[in-house]
Amino acid sequence: MNMRRLLVILVALVAFLPCVAENYPYRSDVLWVTVPDHHDWLYKTGEKAVIDVQLYKYGIPVDNVTLDYTLADDMMPVDSKGSATFKDGRAKIVLGTMTRPGFRDCVLTATVDGEKYTHHVKVGFSPEKILPYTEKPADFDQFWAKNLDELREVPLSYTMKPVPEYTTDKMDCWLVNLVTTSQGQSIYGYLFIPKGAEPGSCPIVLCPPGAGIKTIKDPLRHRYYGENGCIRFETEIHGLNPEMTDEQFKEISKAFSGRENGYLSNGLDNKDNYYMKRVYLGLVRAIDFLTTLPEWDGRNVAMQGGSQGGALALVAAGLDPRVTACVANHPALSDMAGYKAGRAGGYPHFFRVEGMDTPEKLNTMAYYDVVNFARNVKCPVYMTWGYNDNTCPPTTSYAVYNVITSPKEALITPVNEHWTSEATERGHLTWIQKHLK
Repeated sequence: MNMRRLLVILVALVAFLPCVAENYPYRSDVLWVTVPDHHDWLYKTGEKAVIDVQLYKYGIPVDNVTLDYTLADDMMPVDSKGSATFKDGRAKIVLGTMTRPGFRDCVLTATVDGEKYTHHVKVGFSPEKILPYTEKPADFDQFWAKNLDELREVPLSYTMKPVPEYTTDKMDCWLVNLVTTSQGQSIYGYLFIPKGAEPGSCPIVLCPPGAGIKTIKDPLRHRYYGENGCIRFETEIHGLNPEMTDEQFKEISKAFSGRENGYLSNGLDNKDNYYMKRVYLGLVRAIDFLTTLPEWDGRNVAMQGGSQGGALALVAAGLDPRVTACVANHPALSDMAGYKAGRAGGYPHFFRVEGMDTPEKLNTMAYYDVVNFARNVKCPVYMTWGYNDNTCPPTTSYAVYNVITSPKEALITPVNEHWTSEATERGHLTWIQKHLK
């Protein structure tokens, strides 16, 4: 390929990137391309990894520019550093190897025309052998069985309100407030049902949210579920009415979103009082509600979510045998204590906050860690994750995937950070449809 044709392709690629690749800054003049010498970015322990690094400005290869880099295990402190020089836009870095299964992270820095630019790339070493540090408590199953028994004593209670602004020509929308505890705590969700659906004709897809104190801001983002024959329930987990004003929401968010007093650490000293207990049980109560709908086909209950939502999808699949299919993107809350093994742990990365590494908190984490629910999953599972993710690092996604014993498939997208493309999202519906009973 001649240089002129290469530049045309690169300029076109840069123009297209804002739509598909959040790894790169929007409308950036600079493009990084990192190419490991193994096409799948994977090596066996003991094998040496080499990265070809390319850097372009305006689609033109940079020349005689210094490339600085640091190396570290996934989410761990830097253990080595070095530099190289770009020649015609290219430089090579030897990452070395690992003696135990895991990931190495190479952070790249270059100054071009006075501006500093950074990028990073992670490669894996025998990640199929990664096992969680987190162990399953001896009474894990009994603990959750007891809580489920108590949930069944709470009468099913909810309200449904039509929402014309989210109703389309193919589906109707309701705002649901569903009581999830004996204390009257509840969750909100937008329920979508295909227009004119016959009784017993529709599979269920329950979609719990990503992390944060937030309401449901874009309920139509997955409209293609309801418009393709599925009952879909898009929820939040805090009892926050999505119709509240922005001012009301900001007040609540400021009060409960702090690192030290956030909901994910609320009650972590005691497994019976931990905030996420009501959230996990709320998933089962949502299935209780959805399976009363006359349009439900009586067979199919699918879970689908990403990050915290991916974690909750797997939790529901491990808790409730009615779940028949589960789709999870880069699940959070996975092998959270992994840092105790000197490697990456799962979001919310408790061990970065002083005072979180206590026996009481570690004990509670084990009862709520996704790996222990994944061990109980019986239905088919479809997981997706990327290697460059520093929110839900790939080490923890493998820790979950590797303990699942039910039928499973993985879509691994190495370049991805903490995001999924629209094509990947739509592919989740396709996978669910192929696994309908």
